[in-house]
Amino acid sequence: VGECVCVLCVCVCAVAVGKILERLVCERDPVTVLELGTHCGYATIRIARSLSLKSRLYSVEMDLRNAAVADKIIRLSGFDEDLIELIVEPSDELIPHFRERYGVDKVDFVFMDHWKRSYLRDLKLLEDYNLLEEGSVILADNVLFPGAPRFLQYVKSCGKYRWKLHRAHLEYFRSIRDGMAELTYIGVK
Repeated sequence: VGECVCVLCVCVCAVAVGKILERLVCERDPVTVLELGTHCGYATIRIARSLSLKSRLYSVEMDLRNAAVADKIIRLSGFDEDLIELIVEPSDELIPHFRERYGVDKVDFVFMDHWKRSYLRDLKLLEDYNLLEEGSVILADNVLFPGAPRFLQYVKSCGKYRWKLHRAHLEYFRSIRDGMAELTYIGVK
């Protein structure tokens, strides 16, 4: 007996957030982009559409099923492995080995849209493994709802970032306010 599997891909990156993401990627023109949290690939595609030919996007998803769906959607959208590399691994296991495995010296742009409680841990890993350089941008979604308060507290107090908040709302619950944090790494002063 055959197995029928129904996959519902819920867009977790709101259209307004996607527009901000595309605008920032176009403005910054990054060579190396790291996306933490692929889900079904919606934001991945939004980022890829804005990249130049010299760029490479590494998209990290820890869930094998999400990654399989995302890979199909990404490839059906016309993007190949030369532009987008989909990595199936927890972010905290990848980041310490990212430089050696992928030959990446620094990351120019990071989009965080994975587990909110992992934002601070992963930001500190990027710092500890010296993957950020002055001017690197980190864009973290949903920092107000469901929220990443420890992440925001650290960013505000550590002195390593210029930051601002892009106000937004949840796509399907317009009454719920949210925000996306844009950080620019200035290093340790």
